[in-house]
Amino acid sequence: MINSRTCRAILGATLALLLSTAVSAETFVLPPPDQDMVGEIRITRARQSDTLLDIARAFNLGYEDIVLANPAVDRWLPGQGTDVVLPNLLILPDAPREGIVLNVPEMRLYYYPKPQQGETPVVITYPVSVGRMDWKTPLGKTSVVQKQADPPWYPPASIRAEHAQNGDILPDVVPGGPGNPLGRFALRLGIPGYLIHGTNKEYGIGMQVTHGCVRLYPENIEQLYNLVPVGTPVHIINQPVKIGRHYDALYIESHPALAELSDNNQQALTLLTIAATAEQLQTDVIPSAVELALEQSDGIPQRISR
Repeated sequence: MINSRTCRAILGATLALLLSTAVSAETFVLPPPDQDMVGEIRITRARQSDTLLDIARAFNLGYEDIVLANPAVDRWLPGQGTDVVLPNLLILPDAPREGIVLNVPEMRLYYYPKPQQGETPVVITYPVSVGRMDWKTPLGKTSVVQKQADPPWYPPASIRAEHAQNGDILPDVVPGGPGNPLGRFALRLGIPGYLIHGTNKEYGIGMQVTHGCVRLYPENIEQLYNLVPVGTPVHIINQPVKIGRHYDALYIESHPALAELSDNNQQALTLLTIAATAEQLQTDVIPSAVELALEQSDGIPQRISR
């Protein structure tokens, strides 16, 4: 039997290895259509030199993911031996389980590769950055229309003007390569001017920092680029609150709503969906659990049925 001290040592060694060779993504076996949860909550221990952002990247998480799940932990100096919650338990979005699904307020991308005959269906997830309030990421259905390695960047006039106000004069074109803001790989969407791409600013992943495009960690976009064929459907959705079934229980996963995408009717619709799903499952909902999950909005699924 492995004791707790040995488990901690293994976790520490695993974290050290992952921080030196970052995880590319997490792949989960796709649950049946009437089930909605994948992954698990894990805990690791920080080293003296770690920041929460280091740990987030090592475990396929973004900035908001790890900060919201660890509100009492210093994001820059968590400290040697500090327990850090890894919120890798996810409710799949209420969207077609095909192609790419991007849930903007969750700041997470889901890819459902089409299984070959005899293959087990899976879902692959990646944390992403999305558009700032004044450069919001558009919603709707589109597709991947082009793939490009080492894409050049042609800053639009609006972005050049914004940079010029800060004394940063951008060229008309930034050649492709390691220092390019688009990173080494890009997937061009059918919405003109919008891409899913890499970055040369890795610590912005999981934040609202882009001009509307979707950024991934360099290792993640490289993997996604190699997996996704041109023509893949892309569903860009706004679901700050997700409701999911796990066996005969009902769960809720709440994220902070983005102000520019907020809907005054959203909470009422959420409560109606909870009630309808609970009736379908013939289970009782615990109102206080729903209220607490919506109040915390920490991105961790919470059971709300008896």
